[in-house]
Amino acid sequence: MSRRKKRFWADEEKREICAQATTPGMSVAQVARRYAVNANLIFKWLKDPRFAPRANEPKQET
Repeated sequence: MSRRKKRFWADEEKREICAQATTPGMSVAQVARRYAVNANLIFKWLKDPRFAPRANEPKQET
């Protein structure tokens, strides 16, 4: 049985994932599946002011 290596998420990747998770019409679960990350981890990142999207930043369309 192989052990999984702990993944490292760069701060910019975390910001991008959090921005997508807060986009209207997207759910955290959808974003979590897209990036193969646990939804609870995204919620944890959203609470961190370093990664939560700022209100004055324009939303990016995907």
